[in-house]
Formats: sequence, C-alpha cells, structure tokens
Amino acid sequence: VLSSLPLQVMLYFNVYYFPVWCLAEGIMLHLKYHLLPWHYQFLLVAAFIILSLAEGSRLYLGYLGNLQEK
Repeated sequence: VLSSLPLQVMLYFNVYYFPVWCLAEGIMLHLKYHLLPWHYQFLLVAAFIILSLAEGSRLYLGYLGNLQEK
C-alpha cells in the first residue's frame, strides 16, 4: 500500500486555506450576528463550530492516514 500523492497535495493546500476560510467565516459571522433572530444566531454559531472541528479533524486524520499508509 502506497501513500497517495494527489491526496497529500490537496491536504497540503487545504491546511493553508482552512485558516483563511475560518477567518473569513468568523468575520462574516461577526458582521451579521446582531441582524439575525436568536434561533438563527444559535444555529449559525453551532454550524460554524461543528464545521471547523470536522475540517480540522479531517485534515489531521488525512495526514495521519496518508503519510503512515493506514
């Protein structure tokens, strides 16, 4: 079993784009937060946290799995 070079390249670039996405999404969340009803505020913050955690763990597990060939 060999590690996948295309997967490693995509993971490499995604590691640099993920913080940019988090920053842009956080700024947009801050700008429109007070304009939304309370239930949309809760859903938006929950979705942002869940997506950020899922993407971070996906990148970590992708690096771990691809480089160690697991």
